[in-house]
Amino acid sequence: MALKVRKNQSGDVPYNCPLSECMAILGGAWTTNLIWFLSGGPRRFSELKHDLTGISAKMLTTRLKELEAKRIIHRKVLPTSPPSVEYNLTELGRELIPAINAIVEVGHKVKIWNGKT
Repeated sequence: MALKVRKNQSGDVPYNCPLSECMAILGGAWTTNLIWFLSGGPRRFSELKHDLTGISAKMLTTRLKELEAKRIIHRKVLPTSPPSVEYNLTELGRELIPAINAIVEVGHKVKIWNGKT
């Protein structure tokens, strides 16, 4: 006998679901780490490159451009010689910090449950 298909109790997913929109931002490689390091204040490209051990300059540039286009970070050209660029979180970007913190908390629990402490 076939099992009856149950109705989803969490509700229908609306078109342009807010969860999907947020995960589209956070889902990219290095993105959450980049937002995390910018949560401490403005950083220059070379500082971010140093913070994100293992990221290539090309990948960092790509992520920074994507986050700037999504208005998560702000890029400011400093009037120095030679010019340098500083990145910081926008107001919208700062709103992602509690979500990232919540994911970190669950991550700690998952590590404990899986014996990886």
